[in-house]
Amino acid sequence: MEMLRKARPVGEVMADPKSKPLLKEKLTTVADILDFAEKELHLPAQGQYRRYTNLGRRYAVWVVFAAPEFSVVPKTWSYPLLGKLAYRGFFEEKLAIEEGDRLRAEGYDVYVSGVEAYSTLGFFRDPLLNTFLGRADADLAELIFHELTHQRLYFRGDTNFNEAFATAVGQEGARRWLRARGRLKDLAQYEKEQKVEREFVKLALETRKELKVVYAQTYRSHETELLQKKTTLERFQQRALALDRRNGGAMKIERWFKKPVNNARLGTLSSYYEMLPGFEAMLVRRNGDLETFFDDVDAMHGLKPEARRKQVMQAIPSR
Repeated sequence: MEMLRKARPVGEVMADPKSKPLLKEKLTTVADILDFAEKELHLPAQGQYRRYTNLGRRYAVWVVFAAPEFSVVPKTWSYPLLGKLAYRGFFEEKLAIEEGDRLRAEGYDVYVSGVEAYSTLGFFRDPLLNTFLGRADADLAELIFHELTHQRLYFRGDTNFNEAFATAVGQEGARRWLRARGRLKDLAQYEKEQKVEREFVKLALETRKELKVVYAQTYRSHETELLQKKTTLERFQQRALALDRRNGGAMKIERWFKKPVNNARLGTLSSYYEMLPGFEAMLVRRNGDLETFFDDVDAMHGLKPEARRKQVMQAIPSR
């Protein structure tokens, strides 16, 4: 309600002499992104992001992720209309931290993170937020396409499917938008950053698989299992830092490791990226036709989450 109450029409913000030039520039860019989303990507952009809200803070919400100490399976929470989700969100950082502390006391691995974007999934007309409007144009386009994808298709209680699907559309949309606007240098930079990011994510997902094997073993003591877990995570950090060095330190991986890396944090990457190659393969199979691709995804509504996952991953060509 705070986001909606504080929202101002974009036209009013543009006409306000107190609005900074950079803000006006970003609002103009967003208008073009929304037009592209509707006309070229078949996303429900009509009426969305036509207002702007300055929340006066760095993040829109704070999200708590949790997983058992010796399991990669995330804890879930149940919500009306949305079903079970692998995270719990708070509009106050203090409340998120308190929930994280409570879960740690119960023995969970916990990760608490500030999040820049928030969507009502089409229940309301979402405003633009100061928390994400300062992103680079390519990242801004990807985020808006991602959130609009949730409004086009959303599968109740299937976090991994929803996030990977929206990520696939968001990234493909950003590439198409940059190409259509002739911003080829920006496109090359965006694709370069994506390549390195995916190499990092691949290491993270491989580590998650290694941990799953570790947790499946029978150990004589809690300390032995904990040592195996620690060793696996330390190896992941070493490999990730080496990757960053090979790419000139572009990703600044050392910053990522300043916060604890555990089952809960690795699970956040899994949600967005594990099924991503499958969705991308499905789009390629349709020769890039997004409307037909959306129909293919929509046809999975009647399936259970594991069956959906299997169908998506089967689209990846065998080598």
